[in-house]
Amino acid sequence: MSYLVLARKYRPKTFAEMVGQEHVVQALSNALRTRRLHHAYLFTGTRGVGKTTVSRILAKSLNCTGPDGQGDITDAPCGVCDACREIDAGRYVDYTELDAASNRGVDEVQSLLELAVYKPVQGRFKVFMIDEVHMLTHTAFNAMLKTLEEPPEYLKFVLATTDPQKVPVTVLSRCLQFNLRPMAPQTVAQHLQRILAVEGIAAEDGAVRLLARAARGSMRDALSLTDQAIAFGGGRIDEAGVRQMLGVVDQSHVYALLEALAVRDARALLATVDGMRHHGVAPAATLEELAAALQRMAVLQWAGNPDGVEDDARLQALAAAVPADVTQLLYSLCLHGRAELGLAPDEYAALSMVLLRALAFMVDPGAGGVDPAAAAASPEQKTPPDPPLAPPPSAPAPPQEDRPAPALTQPVVGPSRTPAADALAGASRAPAAPAPDHVVPTSAASGLADDWERLVQELEAAGRIQALARELALQAELISCSADAWHLRVPSATLAQDTPRERLRAALAEHLGLDDGWRLVVEVGPAPNSPAERRAAVHRARQAAAEAAILNDPFVQAMMRDYGATIVPGSIHPTDGTAAN
Repeated sequence: MSYLVLARKYRPKTFAEMVGQEHVVQALSNALRTRRLHHAYLFTGTRGVGKTTVSRILAKSLNCTGPDGQGDITDAPCGVCDACREIDAGRYVDYTELDAASNRGVDEVQSLLELAVYKPVQGRFKVFMIDEVHMLTHTAFNAMLKTLEEPPEYLKFVLATTDPQKVPVTVLSRCLQFNLRPMAPQTVAQHLQRILAVEGIAAEDGAVRLLARAARGSMRDALSLTDQAIAFGGGRIDEAGVRQMLGVVDQSHVYALLEALAVRDARALLATVDGMRHHGVAPAATLEELAAALQRMAVLQWAGNPDGVEDDARLQALAAAVPADVTQLLYSLCLHGRAELGLAPDEYAALSMVLLRALAFMVDPGAGGVDPAAAAASPEQKTPPDPPLAPPPSAPAPPQEDRPAPALTQPVVGPSRTPAADALAGASRAPAAPAPDHVVPTSAASGLADDWERLVQELEAAGRIQALARELALQAELISCSADAWHLRVPSATLAQDTPRERLRAALAEHLGLDDGWRLVVEVGPAPNSPAERRAAVHRARQAAAEAAILNDPFVQAMMRDYGATIVPGSIHPTDGTAAN
């Protein structure tokens, strides 16, 4: 007997054997048990998710007579009666499958509909199954509309398509529609493990996961790839062989890139890309594997290990070392980077630019950004930055009464410091005054808001805050500051999490020269005086002034009066001055 491929050998014969389509199985099973049967069904979904299989099981359920020949409509066909065996074999006279991809004209549809006037020869129902129904011509759809709407009581239509958007709404409205979903990789992997166990084929768990992910939600594709992997490995499926067969990037390359990003080592990053070029590793596949690894890292960071999958020790170490917000940023850059590969003359150069862009965005809190010269140096060449220069000796000292109290630590002196930063730093080093519930007078609150806004501008200009830390600084209102703690208030609990707070605290401590014991406290509440709100208010005022300037312009008024001209909403934007364009 000739070999039967796994996709055909293990095609489900009953609803109980269906995998990953519980919502469809439950609806059809309940309809069969209660005899609430529609006359037309439309199954939609991508290739290989079970549309034709469900159609055949439904036909068997409608026509099954049971092992003793006395059975009735059932949701669990016996599989041994004549109707079940002949439908499985594709020779049941009352079950007709039409491939609309090759029989798409009105003549083929009319030939099928001519059979509808005859009652079933053997079974209770005639079942017409039209696969890829969206391929039918417009006239063919019109020819079947009347019969589809009011078929004889013994006739059932089953339509299947991978593109329901191309099916006319007149057909959709006459059918009961079920969407068969792409299956999750975990579901596909578990089904493959069961089949391989029955076949007696040894397979590594990592190899099965690769096959399941490569199937893209299609069980038929997964079984076809498994057949190919069995042939490739000579009866055994191992991870290395499946990676080679699928052209999947080796995980060592992925981890090497992520580790180089984590320590901000540009030389190691580019050396790894050059090695991948030498081995012919595809850049697109590299970014895809990077995105998959980052997605798994994010799951480990936020939810631990909910599915019980044993992860590589290097991946677990990366999840612990890379901040959660940086993981999200890298994931987004990898996804968007895939679209840029085809635009570059050299895909490996484009891959290098995507990774270097990620390196540029990975800012060390309090370090003021990534210095390209420092990133280019090898680890043994990297040295601490030179200490900041002291003011020139000829600079006049400030009057004694204007000098701040002695600092707990030497503040950072440099061109980025302004009077606003010095004022807040001095307040932090002054003795703490009692402030119940962080209540400050209105005039003091206004002064704190002004100083805080200018300090945030300094941090932005120096590149010390990025991502969530920058968003926290912009959305926060400074409520009080003392020698041991500052209190901020933000409107969103998301910004009050530990990671952005610690990054902003480190940046402020470095910028202002505060000691390690200084704390930054963030509470949730209204923040009407935050830098973001103040900037928005300024923008609204400038927008209103620009619109007023246009409306009061004599030429505009003449055009509106004489020619009925109107101003397009949203077309007026303030410029750097007071004019509008």
